[in-house]
Amino acid sequence: MAVTKSFKELVQRRVAKDPEFATALLREGIDTMLTGDVDTGKAILRDYIKATVGFGKLGEATDTPPKSLIRMFGPRGNPQARNLFGIIGYLQQQAGIELHVAAAPR
Repeated sequence: MAVTKSFKELVQRRVAKDPEFATALLREGIDTMLTGDVDTGKAILRDYIKATVGFGKLGEATDTPPKSLIRMFGPRGNPQARNLFGIIGYLQQQAGIELHVAAAPR
C-alpha cells in the first residue's frame, strides 16, 4: 500500500503557498457555520488557524489560553458568540480581508 500524506498536512502546505486558497478556506469555515453546520465550520476554522496564525498567537491576540481555543474548535467545543466573533475579527485582520453577510439571490 502506498504511503499517503495527511489531509491536514496537505491543507497546511497549500495555505502556506496559496493566499487565495487560505482566504477561501477562511470564508468557507465562516459560511459553513452561518448555514447551520457549526461542527464542520469549526473543523475548517481549526485547520485554518493551525495553518496560519496558530493557536498560540491567536491566544495572545484574543487574551484566551491556547488550550481553551483548541477546545472551542474541537468536536465538543461550544464557543460563545463574543469569543467566536472576536476570533473571526482577528483572523480577518490577519488575512487582510473583510467578509460581509449578504442575502442570497432568490
